[in-house]
Amino acid sequence: MIREFIYKYYVDPIVNGGAYTIVDTLTYALILILAVYLVYRWLQRTGISIDHDFVLSLIPYIVLGGLLRVVEDTGIIPYPWYVFLITPLIYFVIFFYTIFVLIVSRTLEKKGIVEHYYRGFAAGGIIACAVSLIPLLWVGITQTQISGYVLAFILSVAFVTSFAVWGTIKYIFKWDYVSDILYKLLIFGHLLDASATSFGIDLHEMTYVEQHVVGSALIDATGTAFSMFALKLVVIVPAIYILEMYRKEGSSALWHLILFAMIMVGMAPGIRDMVRMIFYV
Repeated sequence: MIREFIYKYYVDPIVNGGAYTIVDTLTYALILILAVYLVYRWLQRTGISIDHDFVLSLIPYIVLGGLLRVVEDTGIIPYPWYVFLITPLIYFVIFFYTIFVLIVSRTLEKKGIVEHYYRGFAAGGIIACAVSLIPLLWVGITQTQISGYVLAFILSVAFVTSFAVWGTIKYIFKWDYVSDILYKLLIFGHLLDASATSFGIDLHEMTYVEQHVVGSALIDATGTAFSMFALKLVVIVPAIYILEMYRKEGSSALWHLILFAMIMVGMAPGIRDMVRMIFYV
């Protein structure tokens, strides 16, 4: 019975690409919370400052995760290796690569080879992103197509809505702290996800579906994927307020990690969905 439960809720969605359920969604959310805490404790012991520079240098790795998911979506990775590029296993792959580059960058800094570790750390992510684009471009040129229109539409909607939300929060709510670059990335990452989801389900020539439980239920109830923008606002606006209250009274390092985790859960699927649609995968 336990084996059947594990296969139904954890193995089958990974191997066969099934939709997320409440069970696995809650499980992965708990794992994410635990992972953030454990990484926080490890970084404290290593003496690495968890600050704006650290979080900004992690952004390329979020993009990398989205790109690698699309590489798997193309079907060019043979069995069983493609399993490592499917959620949640891909998070472990990205995690270990990120830690490896971080350790190397930190070592180079200590030896005086580089002035600041986070520059080499970010470069490791950017290089990996560039490499990940090579098979995608090959597939787009030889097997599918590459749409500049899809890229322009999704990014334009994401930027316009992000600016509107940011302006409302800053000038109407008078939350001046929303000018922090990390809050801007939080807003943009989630609205990029909403923009990509909306375009993919309602406007794209190919058929895409929302796999997450809450988003899928909302789309079914409203009849349009553009309702995802409302869902995102219900989440990120209170989250920004709560995060700022915590920053004033709690640990700065943990605040940075929590904010990074929230940026990641919005931006990573947004990147993946957008790139899939650009390459018609």
